[in-house]
Amino acid sequence: MNGGPSGFQNAPVSRAFVLASGVLTIYFGIQGRSSTLGLSYQDSFKKLKIWKLIASVFAFSSTPELMFGLYLLYYFRVFERQIGSNKYSVFILFSVIVSSVFEVLALTLLKGSKDLQMEVLETSFPAYALIDTPIPVNWNIDATLNILTSGPYGLIFSSFVPFYFDIPVSTRFRIFGVSISDKSFIYLACLQLLFSSWKRSILPGICGILAGSLYRLNILRIRKIKFPAFIASFFSRLSLPSPGITPPTTSSRNVIGNVPSFTGRERNNPIAPPVFTAEPPEESITTLVSMGFDRNTARQALIHARNDINMATNILLESQSN
Repeated sequence: MNGGPSGFQNAPVSRAFVLASGVLTIYFGIQGRSSTLGLSYQDSFKKLKIWKLIASVFAFSSTPELMFGLYLLYYFRVFERQIGSNKYSVFILFSVIVSSVFEVLALTLLKGSKDLQMEVLETSFPAYALIDTPIPVNWNIDATLNILTSGPYGLIFSSFVPFYFDIPVSTRFRIFGVSISDKSFIYLACLQLLFSSWKRSILPGICGILAGSLYRLNILRIRKIKFPAFIASFFSRLSLPSPGITPPTTSSRNVIGNVPSFTGRERNNPIAPPVFTAEPPEESITTLVSMGFDRNTARQALIHARNDINMATNILLESQSN
């Protein structure tokens, strides 16, 4: 399983987001400020800093998080190809805003819980309220969630919702007797990122999954919203063409977008390779139809892909993005 053609062909928004995330992470890392970018209760209600709020959406706080995060962002470019750059921009904005709201609410609840614990301790032990004595570390006051880890956790974990429901398993195999699929590697990268900073990263990950679930439920008909055309075209102008990729011409497109058209001389060429005409399995057609593709189009894609459901999926996603 892969995210379609290599590079960022037909995924300019994903390219811009990955570049912004990588550049800002390196920039703040060189300045030694990566560990201070995470969202906190003070940042949300007492000392609001817009630059820090924006930086916390893009910049990761460590190199391992950057590596796994960019890998997942790069893979999830397949969704931009599926729904188009305009709707994918809406998905990004919705995921970032909603997950950030959930994070702020969670920090508020945790702050209230911590204040309640402090009140109980001061009531039980009045001496600590009268003198400047720190609370013993073995008392049950969790300070690890004062600052959440930074990075596009909202977008990444929102993307796991459509990944789970819409991307089919194309290959299954066994390793040491354990049955795994080609999607397992993406899930492993997800778990690595989710537990990278323990509680500081688990909470943003959960908030991202909640945001992705709301988008899938089409709250406020969010999946129908589009940006104005001039905003959508901005990323296309900003994005450079991927090396080694030649943009397809309109004359070569057909029903499913990627099936090559042959000229008269090619059709008459006696040494032309035979066309694969084996009827696709009904199970493969049903899988593609369940993803929202037309039955006849899914069948043609499978024939062109020689009944490789993974390749057929990529063909159909590419045809929708063109």
